[in-house]
Amino acid sequence: MTRPVLYVAITHHGFGHLTRTASVIAVVQQRLPELLPVLVTNAPRWLIESYLPGDFIHRPRALDVGVIQSDSLSTDKVATLTKLRHLQAQANSLIAAEADFIQQNRIGLILADIPPLASQIAQAAGIPCWMISNFGWDFIYQAWGGEFGEIANQIAESYGACDRLFRLPFHEPMSAFPTIMDVGLTGGSPRYSLADLQAQFNLRTDPERTVMLTFGGLGLNQIPYENLQHFPDWQFLTFDRQAPVLPNLIPMTDPVYRPVDLMPLCGQVVSKPGYSTFAEACRVGTPVVSLMREDFAEAPLLLEGLRQSSPHQILTHEEFFNSTWEFLHQPLKVPLEPKPLATEGNEAIAASIIDFFSKVG
Repeated sequence: MTRPVLYVAITHHGFGHLTRTASVIAVVQQRLPELLPVLVTNAPRWLIESYLPGDFIHRPRALDVGVIQSDSLSTDKVATLTKLRHLQAQANSLIAAEADFIQQNRIGLILADIPPLASQIAQAAGIPCWMISNFGWDFIYQAWGGEFGEIANQIAESYGACDRLFRLPFHEPMSAFPTIMDVGLTGGSPRYSLADLQAQFNLRTDPERTVMLTFGGLGLNQIPYENLQHFPDWQFLTFDRQAPVLPNLIPMTDPVYRPVDLMPLCGQVVSKPGYSTFAEACRVGTPVVSLMREDFAEAPLLLEGLRQSSPHQILTHEEFFNSTWEFLHQPLKVPLEPKPLATEGNEAIAASIIDFFSKVG
């Protein structure tokens, strides 16, 4: 029997697309250990390994641009447009090279999150393309207008050739996709016992005064760490490798520890709008305090989803950057929707992938 091989195309934008899709692939490998995923992404290998314990091939390729940013809240439209034009010029040769790779390695299916070129690569290779996301890049670029509008229309056309979309919560309509299957939240699950983590990092067992600061793979410029002096009897966890040394700030620099592993220890996660952070926090039941984000069409959807689904606070930039963080003393707002979101997204998508390979194998 030929070993099933899955081509996993992941958008070149931050870390969240990688972590949510790798979480799905990890479930597939638990149930179908012989599956060999080919991770097509410029995300660092250590990040893939932190979410995907099974075998995989890492094929570093940028199949899309996403949004060029200097940190998790900034947007550089000029640089983004330049990169998009460069990708357009390379598209035909990139499609041909990837289709050839797929055929040579007898790959049966593309799973994409959510490069538009993936559907064109699938067509050239003669295999199906499935996608996972809560938004498409056409949605992001269309909101910017101007030259981005034409690019958005081209992307929507590519999405129209996708065979199936697994649409995640906190989503836009994604009307370019002809076949849509709604699924629950995706993301990683904690791997370590709380007692082991508390012993490893000398953490107090006091979630009400334990706060995680996490701002995605791009981080956040100029986090006002000086505010931690106002909370001497609290503990703060950070994944920022540039963070200062402070008595109540605990750095998490070992990549084996992911934010989701420590979320159950925390009374709240302070973050920027991001699907993966919101989804993992909702999956483990940790409240989220989120900054707003300007000029990124996904952000209002995420913040509305947070209002509906989780105990939360939503902060202005002034409240985060130019205050003494009084918000930490404020009561969290209760979710508007009493029924929690479904959390079976990993399992639902994994079941479909396994079913596909069982039929073609």
